[in-house]
Amino acid sequence: MNGMNGGGVGAGPASGRTNHTHRLRGLVGTGLTATLAATVATTLAAALAQAVGVDFEVPDDGETIPLSGFAVVTGLFSVVGIVIAVALLRWSPRPAERFVWTAVSLTAISLLPPLLSGANTATTTALLGLHLVPATVMIPTLARSLRTRTD
Repeated sequence: MNGMNGGGVGAGPASGRTNHTHRLRGLVGTGLTATLAATVATTLAAALAQAVGVDFEVPDDGETIPLSGFAVVTGLFSVVGIVIAVALLRWSPRPAERFVWTAVSLTAISLLPPLLSGANTATTTALLGLHLVPATVMIPTLARSLRTRTD
């Protein structure tokens, strides 16, 4: 009678795996919600920039970046951020700190292509801002989630 409901044998390694699975699912759920918010915010910001006259024309090929392009790229790289957060949760003793360092570094690197694109000033400025929009959503959200899941 004591074996399954007592605090003894039944509460061993399985509960540790359950806790880890719960933390992982919470992180992924939070990350996917933040991805949706970042995608919507970035796409709306791009639409607003277009409404005030930014053309988003990239001189290399002369094509204009469509609004759907902002949504797809934001969603893709936000999911990459979630994968990095999950890996750090699994393998780093300080996942929140490592995530912030990694994500901020990658965000800084992502600013280089707009600066090197040769686009006009309005497009370059808008693209730089649009790189920062999802970063301001994803980085604090995932870092906070990593902190609360490792306490």
